[in-house]
Amino acid sequence: MSPSSLEVRDLQWRTSRRSAGNGACVEVAPADGKIAVRDSKNPGGIWLHYPAPAWRDFVSGIKSE
Repeated sequence: MSPSSLEVRDLQWRTSRRSAGNGACVEVAPADGKIAVRDSKNPGGIWLHYPAPAWRDFVSGIKSE
């Protein structure tokens, strides 16, 4: 199944453990070898997906800042 054919409700969304819980977070979910990303304030809205290695590099870069 490709990420474009996945339904948002089928994904296992999660937020960071450091999230403030105020609904202003980014949520991520694994999606067929990619990482899906959405705005927690608009869970039914648009979501993006990135190759898993690119997402890991992004997160690693953020953590090193």
